[in-house]
Amino acid sequence: MDSDRGILFCVQLGLPFGQEQEQEPSRNHELPQFYFVRHLRARRYIVRVDADGRVRVTIPRGGSKKQADAFARTHLPWIEQQRARLTPTTLTPDQRHELRARAATELPVRVSVLAREHAYVGSTDGLPLHVTRISVRSQRTRWGSCGRDGLISLNWRLILMPEFVRDYVIVHELMHLRRLDHSRAFWRLVEVACPDYRRARLWLRQHGASLR
Repeated sequence: MDSDRGILFCVQLGLPFGQEQEQEPSRNHELPQFYFVRHLRARRYIVRVDADGRVRVTIPRGGSKKQADAFARTHLPWIEQQRARLTPTTLTPDQRHELRARAATELPVRVSVLAREHAYVGSTDGLPLHVTRISVRSQRTRWGSCGRDGLISLNWRLILMPEFVRDYVIVHELMHLRRLDHSRAFWRLVEVACPDYRRARLWLRQHGASLR
């Protein structure tokens, strides 16, 4: 991939086969992850998708973050099309190493946050969810898995997905701490913790294979 090109690029959940100043990334779970860079020589707003799926929005001299955010939102359909084209095969070894390092740091933190948020979903004994350990690996056939011992394993490639999909996979595994099956009761728990889970499953069916 040309790195200078602006490509807007379970259970066991299985795989379906100038001067710049960086600002804080946005954390809106319904949108791609934007981050804003002010470039004093830029003459216009520019949207670009990085290899990890984050969306870089360049702010020109005299521009504002508010206007940059509004500009990026007008390009959401194009952004999603480009993000869907991103696959690990387009990544250089250095990029893969960087993304795996990010995943090893960020995914366990997100598991802990969601485990606290949904601690008592499905609890029949008054006890919260209990995760004993979290591992991030390079599974070939699964997005994630949950063991009877409370071990949750996640595929590092989750870092390439939109946040709402990533959260669904994590919630899916957390709910297996309540039920180690895919019964209707299990899916009711998933829906309580992740009401938009059907949209995330659709995304996985449409784009998951490209992340192998």
